Amino acid sequence: MYILVCGGGKVGFYLAQELLNAKHEVLVIERDPGRAGQIADELSSNILQGDSCEATTLDAAGVARADLICAVTGDDEDNLVICEIARQRGVPRTIARINNPKNEELFKKRGIETTVSATQVVLAQIEQELPTHDVIPLLQLHSGLEIIEIRIPETSPAAGRSVRDVLLPAESMISLIVDPGGVPRMPSGDTRLNAGDALVVVTRKDSLPMLREVLIGSTHGMDT
Repeated sequence: MYILVCGGGKVGFYLAQELLNAKHEVLVIERDPGRAGQIADELSSNILQGDSCEATTLDAAGVARADLICAVTGDDEDNLVICEIARQRGVPRTIARINNPKNEELFKKRGIETTVSATQVVLAQIEQELPTHDVIPLLQLHSGLEIIEIRIPETSPAAGRSVRDVLLPAESMISLIVDPGGVPRMPSGDTRLNAGDALVVVTRKDSLPMLREVLIGSTHGMDT
């Protein structure tokens, strides 16, 4: 796989190292000549000094044959421009680093579905460590779906009911149930939901309010 890493900061440099160790063909594009020189000392010929926001630079890097572009500069606007140029050049996959989580929606509106926000990753990890959170984000999928964990409280309207009797939002599915003892089971329509169960659910972000109401209850304390 030929991968262009746009941005030679710490994120881009270590990402390139890992990709090279995995035997991929990698080229780092870095705007700053001094930093590009430092990377050249470490990665030999796997560096191009230039501005990734310019189509001519990406063309010189061989963007037409790239399988993936990782836009990981420290500037969200630059990463957006890089991904849009890459899409115009026919690159099948782009991944953008987002430094400000508020920009995630803008990227998705512009058709860039695969984004990585360090802030959101750390926040999700914190939420997994907090027992007061009933809804824990686990993973965002390329299709716009996400995987979350929901713990059923005693007051849940779904407690004691079978999966088939719980009206979930459209495009939502319970994929795994872990009981309070830590035993996982694959649910069927007849599987009964019990208080204390942790449900792994595939859903869309805009379905979360309805999902909370169905599985947690509208009167239960809800964290965001």
